[in-house]
Amino acid sequence: MKFAGIIPARYASTRLPGKPLADMLGKPMIQRVYEQVAGCLDDVAVATDDERIYNAVQNFGGKAIMTSPNHQSGTDRCWEAYTKLSCKFDVVINIQGDEPFIQPSQIELLKNCFKDERTQIATLVKQFSADCDFDQLFNPNTPKVVLNSNRQAIYFSRSVIPYIRGKHHSEWLKSHSFYKHIGIYAYLSDVLGEISSLPPSPLEKAESLEQLRWIENGYVIKAGITNEETTGIDTPEDLEVAIRRLEKP
Repeated sequence: MKFAGIIPARYASTRLPGKPLADMLGKPMIQRVYEQVAGCLDDVAVATDDERIYNAVQNFGGKAIMTSPNHQSGTDRCWEAYTKLSCKFDVVINIQGDEPFIQPSQIELLKNCFKDERTQIATLVKQFSADCDFDQLFNPNTPKVVLNSNRQAIYFSRSVIPYIRGKHHSEWLKSHSFYKHIGIYAYLSDVLGEISSLPPSPLEKAESLEQLRWIENGYVIKAGITNEETTGIDTPEDLEVAIRRLEKP
Protein backbone atom coordinates (compact mmCIF):
# COMPACT_ATOMS: atom_id res chain seq x y z
CA MET A 1 0.00 0.00 0.00
CA LYS A 2 1.10 3.58 -0.65
CA PHE A 3 0.77 6.09 2.20
CA ALA A 4 0.57 9.89 2.01
CA GLY A 5 0.83 12.16 5.02
CA ILE A 6 -1.04 15.48 5.06
CA ILE A 7 -0.45 18.06 7.78
CA PRO A 8 -3.31 20.59 8.06
CA ALA A 9 -1.96 23.94 9.27
CA ARG A 10 -3.89 27.15 9.98
CA TYR A 11 -2.33 30.44 11.03
CA ALA A 12 -5.22 31.46 13.27
CA SER A 13 -5.06 30.20 16.85
CA THR A 14 -6.83 31.81 19.78
CA ARG A 15 -4.16 30.94 22.35
CA LEU A 16 -1.06 30.89 20.12
CA PRO A 17 -1.49 32.90 16.89
CA GLY A 18 0.80 31.81 14.07
CA LYS A 19 1.47 28.53 15.85
CA PRO A 20 2.78 26.58 12.82
CA LEU A 21 5.49 29.22 12.37
CA ALA A 22 6.53 29.40 16.04
CA ASP A 23 10.32 29.21 16.28
CA MET A 24 11.67 26.02 17.81
CA LEU A 25 15.45 26.35 18.03
CA GLY A 26 15.82 27.82 14.57
CA LYS A 27 13.09 25.87 12.81
CA PRO A 28 9.35 26.63 12.57
CA MET A 29 7.13 24.13 14.35
CA ILE A 30 5.64 22.92 11.06
CA GLN A 31 9.12 21.96 9.84
CA ARG A 32 9.74 19.94 13.01
CA VAL A 33 6.54 17.99 12.38
CA TYR A 34 7.30 17.53 8.69
CA GLU A 35 10.79 16.18 9.31
CA GLN A 36 9.57 13.72 11.95
CA VAL A 37 7.31 11.89 9.47
CA ALA A 38 8.83 12.46 6.02
CA GLY A 39 11.11 9.44 6.19
CA CYS A 40 8.40 6.84 6.78
CA LEU A 41 5.78 7.88 4.20
CA ASP A 42 5.64 7.83 0.41
CA ASP A 43 4.73 11.52 0.29
CA VAL A 44 4.10 14.36 2.76
CA ALA A 45 2.41 17.71 2.21
CA VAL A 46 1.27 20.61 4.39
CA ALA A 47 -2.30 21.74 3.69
CA THR A 48 -2.83 25.39 4.56
CA ASP A 49 -4.98 28.42 3.80
CA ASP A 50 -2.23 30.92 4.65
CA GLU A 51 0.51 32.16 2.31
CA ARG A 52 2.94 32.69 5.21
CA ILE A 53 2.79 29.00 6.10
CA TYR A 54 2.88 28.00 2.44
CA ASN A 55 6.04 30.05 1.87
CA ALA A 56 7.71 28.78 5.05
CA VAL A 57 7.22 25.18 3.93
CA GLN A 58 8.54 25.93 0.48
CA ASN A 59 11.58 27.64 2.02
CA PHE A 60 12.67 24.54 3.95
CA GLY A 61 12.15 22.33 0.90
CA GLY A 62 8.81 20.80 1.86
CA LYS A 63 5.64 20.39 -0.17
CA ALA A 64 2.73 22.74 0.55
CA ILE A 65 -0.78 22.89 -0.89
CA MET A 66 -3.10 25.89 -0.66
CA THR A 67 -6.62 25.00 0.46
CA SER A 68 -9.88 26.81 1.13
CA PRO A 69 -10.17 28.96 4.28
CA ASN A 70 -13.72 27.69 4.81
CA HIS A 71 -13.06 24.14 6.01
CA GLN A 72 -14.65 23.20 9.33
CA SER A 73 -12.17 20.44 10.16
CA GLY A 74 -8.72 19.12 9.40
CA THR A 75 -10.36 16.11 7.77
CA ASP A 76 -12.04 18.29 5.16
CA ARG A 77 -8.79 20.17 4.54
CA CYS A 78 -6.98 16.84 4.10
CA TRP A 79 -9.45 15.73 1.47
CA GLU A 80 -9.06 18.89 -0.60
CA ALA A 81 -5.27 18.64 -0.37
CA TYR A 82 -5.37 14.98 -1.37
CA THR A 83 -7.38 15.75 -4.50
CA LYS A 84 -4.62 18.19 -5.50
CA LEU A 85 -1.77 15.70 -5.21
CA SER A 86 -0.28 14.60 -8.52
CA CYS A 87 -0.27 10.93 -7.46
CA LYS A 88 -2.93 8.81 -5.81
CA PHE A 89 -2.41 6.82 -2.63
CA ASP A 90 -4.16 3.96 -0.86
CA VAL A 91 -4.13 5.64 2.55
CA VAL A 92 -4.00 9.26 3.72
CA ILE A 93 -2.67 10.04 7.20
CA ASN A 94 -3.89 13.23 8.88
CA ILE A 95 -0.97 14.45 11.02
CA GLN A 96 -1.45 17.14 13.67
CA GLY A 97 0.66 20.20 12.85
CA ASP A 98 1.24 21.06 16.51
CA GLU A 99 2.88 17.80 17.60
CA PRO A 100 6.58 18.13 16.74
CA PHE A 101 7.48 15.05 18.78
CA ILE A 102 5.35 12.57 16.85
CA GLN A 103 7.40 9.41 16.44
CA PRO A 104 7.95 7.43 13.22
CA SER A 105 7.01 4.33 15.23
CA GLN A 106 3.52 5.81 15.69
CA ILE A 107 3.17 6.29 11.94
CA GLU A 108 4.20 2.65 11.48
CA LEU A 109 1.51 1.59 13.98
CA LEU A 110 -1.12 3.37 11.88
CA LYS A 111 0.18 1.80 8.70
CA ASN A 112 0.06 -1.66 10.26
CA CYS A 113 -3.65 -1.21 11.07
CA PHE A 114 -4.38 -1.58 7.36
CA LYS A 115 -3.00 -5.13 7.31
CA ASP A 116 -6.50 -5.91 8.59
CA GLU A 117 -8.61 -5.75 5.42
CA ARG A 118 -11.65 -4.61 7.41
CA THR A 119 -9.95 -1.35 8.42
CA GLN A 120 -11.36 1.79 6.82
CA ILE A 121 -9.99 4.34 9.29
CA ALA A 122 -7.16 3.98 11.80
CA THR A 123 -6.18 5.96 14.87
CA LEU A 124 -4.00 5.61 17.97
CA VAL A 125 -4.80 5.10 21.64
CA LYS A 126 -2.67 4.96 24.77
CA GLN A 127 -3.53 3.12 27.96
CA PHE A 128 -3.90 5.20 31.10
CA SER A 129 -1.34 4.12 33.66
CA ALA A 130 -2.85 2.43 36.72
CA ASP A 131 -1.02 4.93 38.94
CA CYS A 132 -1.65 8.09 36.91
CA ASP A 133 -3.30 11.14 38.41
CA PHE A 134 -6.97 10.18 38.64
CA ASP A 135 -8.02 13.65 37.44
CA GLN A 136 -6.53 12.80 34.04
CA LEU A 137 -9.09 10.05 33.58
CA PHE A 138 -11.95 12.44 34.34
CA ASN A 139 -10.60 15.32 32.23
CA PRO A 140 -13.20 16.02 29.48
CA ASN A 141 -10.44 17.48 27.30
CA THR A 142 -8.90 13.99 27.11
CA PRO A 143 -11.29 11.82 25.07
CA LYS A 144 -11.56 8.18 26.05
CA VAL A 145 -12.19 5.23 23.74
CA VAL A 146 -13.55 1.70 24.17
CA LEU A 147 -12.21 -1.06 21.91
CA ASN A 148 -13.67 -4.42 20.95
CA SER A 149 -11.71 -7.68 20.77
CA ASN A 150 -10.47 -6.77 17.27
CA ARG A 151 -9.10 -3.43 18.52
CA GLN A 152 -11.83 -1.57 16.68
CA ALA A 153 -13.25 1.54 18.32
CA ILE A 154 -16.76 1.05 19.68
CA TYR A 155 -17.20 4.52 21.13
CA PHE A 156 -15.33 7.72 21.99
CA SER A 157 -16.38 9.98 24.85
CA ARG A 158 -15.31 12.92 26.95
CA SER A 159 -16.83 11.04 29.87
CA VAL A 160 -15.13 8.09 31.54
CA ILE A 161 -16.07 4.90 29.72
CA PRO A 162 -16.82 2.28 30.83
CA TYR A 163 -18.37 2.98 34.21
CA ILE A 164 -17.08 0.48 36.78
CA ARG A 165 -20.08 -0.64 38.80
CA GLY A 166 -19.65 -1.61 42.42
CA LYS A 167 -16.24 0.02 42.93
CA HIS A 168 -15.22 3.42 44.18
CA HIS A 169 -13.80 5.50 41.35
CA SER A 170 -10.39 5.56 43.06
CA GLU A 171 -10.14 1.83 42.23
CA TRP A 172 -11.15 2.06 38.57
CA LEU A 173 -7.71 2.45 37.01
CA LYS A 174 -6.43 -0.59 38.88
CA SER A 175 -9.38 -2.79 37.88
CA HIS A 176 -9.79 -2.02 34.16
CA SER A 177 -7.75 -0.91 31.14
CA PHE A 178 -8.82 2.59 30.12
CA TYR A 179 -7.58 4.11 26.87
CA LYS A 180 -7.18 7.73 25.91
CA HIS A 181 -7.44 8.79 22.30
CA ILE A 182 -4.40 10.12 20.44
CA GLY A 183 -5.75 12.46 17.76
CA ILE A 184 -4.10 11.21 14.61
CA TYR A 185 -6.05 9.48 11.84
CA ALA A 186 -5.41 7.46 8.72
CA TYR A 187 -8.09 6.82 6.11
CA LEU A 188 -8.46 4.74 2.99
CA SER A 189 -8.41 7.47 0.36
CA ASP A 190 -11.90 6.74 -0.95
CA VAL A 191 -13.25 6.64 2.61
CA LEU A 192 -11.73 10.08 3.27
CA GLY A 193 -13.77 11.40 0.37
CA GLU A 194 -16.93 9.77 1.69
CA ILE A 195 -16.68 11.00 5.26
CA SER A 196 -15.87 14.54 4.10
CA SER A 197 -19.37 14.72 2.60
CA LEU A 198 -21.19 13.45 5.71
CA PRO A 199 -23.27 15.95 7.73
CA PRO A 200 -22.58 16.32 11.47
CA SER A 201 -24.25 13.55 13.46
CA PRO A 202 -26.21 13.67 16.74
CA LEU A 203 -23.47 12.00 18.83
CA GLU A 204 -20.81 14.21 17.28
CA LYS A 205 -22.81 17.31 18.20
CA ALA A 206 -23.36 16.04 21.74
CA GLU A 207 -19.69 15.26 22.48
CA SER A 208 -18.01 17.58 19.96
CA LEU A 209 -15.97 14.63 18.66
CA GLU A 210 -15.81 14.29 14.87
CA GLN A 211 -14.96 10.58 14.93
CA LEU A 212 -18.41 9.78 16.34
CA ARG A 213 -19.86 10.85 12.97
CA TRP A 214 -17.90 8.03 11.35
CA ILE A 215 -18.99 5.44 13.88
CA GLU A 216 -22.62 6.48 13.55
CA ASN A 217 -22.33 5.96 9.81
CA GLY A 218 -20.91 2.46 10.19
CA TYR A 219 -17.22 2.98 9.39
CA VAL A 220 -14.69 0.60 10.94
CA ILE A 221 -12.03 2.41 13.00
CA LYS A 222 -9.02 0.30 13.93
CA ALA A 223 -6.84 1.39 16.85
CA GLY A 224 -3.11 0.99 17.21
CA ILE A 225 -1.96 0.98 20.83
CA THR A 226 1.04 3.22 21.42
CA ASN A 227 3.25 3.60 24.48
CA GLU A 228 4.54 6.97 23.28
CA GLU A 229 3.12 10.11 24.83
CA THR A 230 2.22 12.88 22.40
CA THR A 231 2.89 16.53 23.17
CA GLY A 232 0.46 18.94 21.56
CA ILE A 233 1.29 22.65 21.68
CA ASP A 234 -1.66 24.96 22.29
CA THR A 235 -0.30 27.79 24.46
CA PRO A 236 2.91 29.85 24.85
CA GLU A 237 3.59 27.80 27.99
CA ASP A 238 3.32 24.56 26.01
CA LEU A 239 5.80 25.98 23.51
CA GLU A 240 8.29 26.78 26.25
CA VAL A 241 8.06 23.24 27.59
CA ALA A 242 8.58 21.81 24.09
CA ILE A 243 11.64 23.96 23.48
CA ARG A 244 13.17 22.83 26.78
CA ARG A 245 12.58 19.25 25.67
CA LEU A 246 14.43 19.92 22.40
CA GLU A 247 17.34 21.45 24.31
CA LYS A 248 17.94 18.26 26.28
CA PRO A 249 20.82 16.19 24.84
